[in-house]
Amino acid sequence: MSPTQVIVIVLVVLVVVAALAVAARSLSRRRALRSRFGPEYDRVVAEQDSRSAAERELRDRERRHAELSLTPLTPESRARYSAAWEELQVRFIDSPGETVGDADELVTRLIEEQGYPTGDFSDQIAHLSVEHARTLTNYRDAHDIHLRNTRGEASTEELRQAVVHYRALFTDLLGEEPLGHRTPEQRHHPDHDATSR
Repeated sequence: MSPTQVIVIVLVVLVVVAALAVAARSLSRRRALRSRFGPEYDRVVAEQDSRSAAERELRDRERRHAELSLTPLTPESRARYSAAWEELQVRFIDSPGETVGDADELVTRLIEEQGYPTGDFSDQIAHLSVEHARTLTNYRDAHDIHLRNTRGEASTEELRQAVVHYRALFTDLLGEEPLGHRTPEQRHHPDHDATSR
């Protein structure tokens, strides 16, 4: 073999090794994003023009999230929110529409107290997705029902479902199940625990 052939072979091997390293790194980053964002990963991929654009968006979310000054809840705060949730669920039977609005406000206050921005809903979702991606579908659904309710377009069953959905994110943010984790209907029917779904 001539020295030129050896150099060409070495260069080809280096290019192949570099390409494999880039592919392995890309695959590793993709797996990490999928693991961290769960169903939100697939949602962003579907919304973007390409997988690489979606992954850039998710990495950007991680970067912006790292810039937040998040504050863990004190035990007193946690107890106050848990009691507020219990009170909210008790009121559901008498005023489901108002209760859904109150649930939206309570979740927003909890989000804000922990240091997340609460102005723009899509920005709020982006920040929450980094640590709470698995409950975001519930939160989106609850918020949509809340908005329909403000227009008088939500049924009582949808309002009940909204409270269940809000509770999913609320529990995730709180770090524990609130004291009153059953709706008033469930207290009358202990065998039926629909809100745990």
